[in-house]
Amino acid sequence: MNRVFRASLLISFLFTIDKLVALYRQSFVGRAYGISAALDAYNSANNLPDLIYAVISGGALGLAFIPILTETLDKEGRQAMWSLFSRVANYGFIVTASLAITLVIFADPLVRNVVVPGFPPAQQDLTIQLMRLNVVALMIFSLSGLVIGALQANQHFFLPALAPIMYNIGQIVGVVFLAPRFGIFGLAYGVILGAALHLLIQVPGLIRHGFKWSPSLEWRHPRVIQVAQLMLPRVLTILAIQSIFVVTDNFASHLYEGAITAIAYGWLIMQMPETIIGTAIGTAIFPTLSQYVSRDDRAGLRSTLRRALIILVALIVPITIVSLILVRPAVQLIFEGRSFTAAGTTLVVSAAQMFLLGMLGHSLLEVVVRMFYALHDAITPLIAAALTAASFAGLCYLLVPLMGHSGIGLANTIAFTAEATGLIWILRRRKVL
Repeated sequence: MNRVFRASLLISFLFTIDKLVALYRQSFVGRAYGISAALDAYNSANNLPDLIYAVISGGALGLAFIPILTETLDKEGRQAMWSLFSRVANYGFIVTASLAITLVIFADPLVRNVVVPGFPPAQQDLTIQLMRLNVVALMIFSLSGLVIGALQANQHFFLPALAPIMYNIGQIVGVVFLAPRFGIFGLAYGVILGAALHLLIQVPGLIRHGFKWSPSLEWRHPRVIQVAQLMLPRVLTILAIQSIFVVTDNFASHLYEGAITAIAYGWLIMQMPETIIGTAIGTAIFPTLSQYVSRDDRAGLRSTLRRALIILVALIVPITIVSLILVRPAVQLIFEGRSFTAAGTTLVVSAAQMFLLGMLGHSLLEVVVRMFYALHDAITPLIAAALTAASFAGLCYLLVPLMGHSGIGLANTIAFTAEATGLIWILRRRKVL
């Protein structure tokens, strides 16, 4: 637990810096573009590339990969671990490239009929162009996300936690230096630069831990099959989770100008403390939980999980209360000015308040879902995510006509809090918690 605590502090510290840099970057974006149609197009253009990244490298392979890499390192040594990493990374890159090409080809009908059907045609055209450009960053992230998993399996957290900071620095370059010349496309160029920095900053970690790449595509290797078996339900889980963001933009595209951007800002505000605490603890504890499962140490597993959840609740509840009180003056201080008006502040604050109510549920999921993957159970999170996505869509259908874009934030809070509660109940029934 001491090792987990130290790792949590390190990750939390770096995540804090990352979020502060991200906030600095977003203040530039907000003042330059306000709550505008162009920024709505930019935010919605990220949806499908983000979905592909999350499914292949960022989420599916990450959570399915780390337990198997940890077990391989623990039982077979570092050389066997890197051999497994190479095989899986090779397949991950090939699949991502195939999906990226498909996205470039079919971006037009997907944007017009699925992502933002409520946008005017000119705004849809802009979204299509930005989405195709974002595919370049997607290809870089497909490798970088896998590297994060490999380094974390080696209990190396510093460079993976530093990578998002470099990503934000790249975006700041795009906002400050490229956007004045290329307009909204400058933001997309900054994302590509940030993705490259995200990958390059982790290269020293690979060297330190003796990384050796192998061109092998051997799919019959027992460990590759094990990763695939754990990953398939995780892919479906991520699809269910990411579909929530597609549904969000779909509903918001039929509302007033700036609705998508206001929701994106509201989500960012909630994610700042949630990432610094919830994601940091979940990231730090995951390899340790996997080790306990590998060694069949149920007592250590239960004790570590309980302590982590108690600490999480003790930190998140007061932070939620303070955030709800301070969100309006904070948005006014950081964002208002130039193109970002008082009307934009009202839109952002109303969305952020609804998302902040769900901060505890999102934070608990960061730990609880990882517990299921440490147990090599990918089916339960899949069912839970599917139910969450379905309930979110139903709640949006009911709440958006009554509350506008704020109804989307409240639907998100209700759906994810219910998921966290249900998964904790299952863990208690299984006597894991």
